Amino acid sequence: MAVSKQTVMAIKSYQNQAENLVKNHLLSDPIIPYTSIIAGILACKVIYNLTQLFSALYFKSYTGLNKVQRIEWSNRGISTVHALFIAAMSLYFVFWSDLYADFQTNGFVTFRSSTLSTFTLGVSVGYFIADLSMIMWLYPSLGGIEYVIHHSLSGIAVAYAMFSGEGQLYTFMVLISEVTTPEINMRWFLDTAGLKRSHAYLINGIVIFFAWLVARILLFVYMFYHVYLHYEQVMQMHIFGFFLVFVVPSVLAAMNLMWFGKILRGLKKTLAKRQ
Repeated sequence: MAVSKQTVMAIKSYQNQAENLVKNHLLSDPIIPYTSIIAGILACKVIYNLTQLFSALYFKSYTGLNKVQRIEWSNRGISTVHALFIAAMSLYFVFWSDLYADFQTNGFVTFRSSTLSTFTLGVSVGYFIADLSMIMWLYPSLGGIEYVIHHSLSGIAVAYAMFSGEGQLYTFMVLISEVTTPEINMRWFLDTAGLKRSHAYLINGIVIFFAWLVARILLFVYMFYHVYLHYEQVMQMHIFGFFLVFVVPSVLAAMNLMWFGKILRGLKKTLAKRQ
C-alpha cells in the first residue's frame, strides 16, 4: 500500500525524537552511569523470569526442585548471562580495542574511558547490586561470607572505575575472570539434575580447571605485571583508586588460589572414582 508523504514525515519525526532522547538523555555523559546501573538491574529481573519460564518448560528436573533450589537455579541463569556479557566486553577492551593501547597518546592509560566502557561497567554494577541483594536475602543459601566479600569488593571497585573513569583497564582485566562462571554454574546444574556421574560433568570439571588457571591465576599475574610496567601512571591516580588497584585484585587473587585448590582436589577425587 502506498504511504502518504505526510505519514512518512511523521514517522521520521518520531524516529528523530527517539534518537535524540537516547543520545541526549539516556546516553548523555552525566547520566550514563545511572542509566547503565538501572539497565543492569532490570536485565537481571528479565533474565530471572525468562530462566524460570524456559526451565519449567524444557527441564524436567526443575519441577522437582524446592523453592530455594528454584531461586538458585534462576539466580545462576542471571550470573551466567552476565558472565558471558562482561567477559566478552572485557576481552574486547583489554586485547582488541585501541582505547587502552600503549601507542595511544591521549593521556595516561589509567585515566582513559569511553561511553561504551562506562556503560558496560554500569551494567555490571547493576548485576552485582541485584545478585548481592539476593545473596543477603537468602543468606547463606546462595553463598556464604566469601561470596558477600567477593561481590562487595567487586561492586565497589567496578562502581569507582565507572564513576571516576580511573583504572578501567585493570577493572576489565579482573572482570575477564568471569569467564569461569558459566562452567561453575553448569557444574551445579548437572549436579542438581542428577548427572554428577555423567561424562558431561567430568568434561566440565576439566574445563573449569584450565579456565580457572588461565583466567583467575595467570591473568592476575599479567595484570600485576602490567601495573608494574605502568607504575608511574598508576601513582597519579587518586589514593582510593590506587588502593583499589592493589588491594582488591590481591584479595580476589588470594580467594582465587583458595578456590583453585578446592577445584584441584575435587578434580583429582572425580578422576580417581572414574579409574
